[in-house]
Amino acid sequence: MSESGARVPEALPIQNRPMTQHIRKLVHTEVIPIRWGDMDAAGHVNNTVYFRYMEQARVGWYERMALNENGSAVPAGCGPVVISTACTFLRALRYPGDVEVKVFVSDLGRSSLTTHYEMRPSYDGGTIYAEGQAKGCWIDMNREKSIPLPHAVRELVEAA
Repeated sequence: MSESGARVPEALPIQNRPMTQHIRKLVHTEVIPIRWGDMDAAGHVNNTVYFRYMEQARVGWYERMALNENGSAVPAGCGPVVISTACTFLRALRYPGDVEVKVFVSDLGRSSLTTHYEMRPSYDGGTIYAEGQAKGCWIDMNREKSIPLPHAVRELVEAA
């Protein structure tokens, strides 16, 4: 009971708690060279560059599925836009080397999906150095309004 006398629900045991993390599906892996110019004055890859790595991997996934603006999987004049993005920096990436970016998808909505990223350097492939995510929404580019995910996109994601 709380101080006001209201009954307070008991916490559920861990095994009975609803899942808070949604199932992620691996859909693409991109290997990107770490360039000398990616580093900052501290001698590690600048934090803004991690977002470019995520962008390059996401675009690589779209192109592989022919989801770019000129691709055949979606109607002309519509496509994805990023509406939010985040990155957690776990360890500093350094030049020289490559970064392997794994792209996962979760949370297919009416017009949106979430992509998740794991970044590992070629010189320490067993360790995740950064994790990120981006929520994207499908829009009609001319009207700048959200539209339902194209059927072809939903099928490609579900088949991955």
